Amino acid sequence: MKSKNSRKIIVHILLLLGITITVFPFVWMILTSFKTVGEAMQIPPTIFPKKFLTDAYSSIVTALPFGRVYLNTIISTVVTTVVQVLFCSMAAYAFARIEFPFKNAIFVLVLSVLMVPGQIFLIPQYRIVQSLGLLDTIPALFLPNLFSAFGTFLLRQFFMSLPKELEEAALLDGCNRFQIFGRIMLPLTKAGIVSLVIFTAKFAWNDFMWPLIVNTSMDKMTLGPALSTLQGQYTTKYPMQMAGAVMAVIPIIVLFFIFQKQFIEGVAQSGIKG
Repeated sequence: MKSKNSRKIIVHILLLLGITITVFPFVWMILTSFKTVGEAMQIPPTIFPKKFLTDAYSSIVTALPFGRVYLNTIISTVVTTVVQVLFCSMAAYAFARIEFPFKNAIFVLVLSVLMVPGQIFLIPQYRIVQSLGLLDTIPALFLPNLFSAFGTFLLRQFFMSLPKELEEAALLDGCNRFQIFGRIMLPLTKAGIVSLVIFTAKFAWNDFMWPLIVNTSMDKMTLGPALSTLQGQYTTKYPMQMAGAVMAVIPIIVLFFIFQKQFIEGVAQSGIKG
């Protein structure tokens, strides 16, 4: 009995240690946003500021077109998430439930996108956006991200886990494929869709390299590249950077906590295959 209690105590201590290591960077980011520049660069570093100041939050709004940059990030994230979920769910349903020539070969071709680094596609994507005349525009931010091989694979697993009798009964009742997909199959994959929404929104919100390559105007930037411009050559206003980072990370944290249950359920069930 004592050995079992000792093991539980050790496990809880290790879990608390892991939580501390995970949460500490976020706590440090928040505390630094209330410090002065001198306190942020002080050696040895101080954890808590001598006086909590909000100057960094007011400065970040004036140093950058923060409202416009924030709106660009929201537009890019919402469009990417909505369109990607729509396209991936339709493709996943087709690969899971509909028989057509070369289905498996095409699916392997789609999955092959996951086997190569994303940087390989930067130049072809840039050339396509350039040929469309969309450089330095808002659509250029989300155009290459409207489809995801990962999202197709994730939702395909959910569709394959559903019983075929549902489709057979719907076909007997006179439903076509679009009605089966929209009214029957899609609602039953809610956990997988929520997982894909969170994954996609997180990726789109934090995307750094592509917006930095395709856009040059500050009013066409997203949060990541815009905040990187605050990095100075000789000195950096770390409180201002941390204030911007705090304001940037809040929506993703809120999104996760709202859909936490569905997200964990979706990730846990993503490996189920019917």
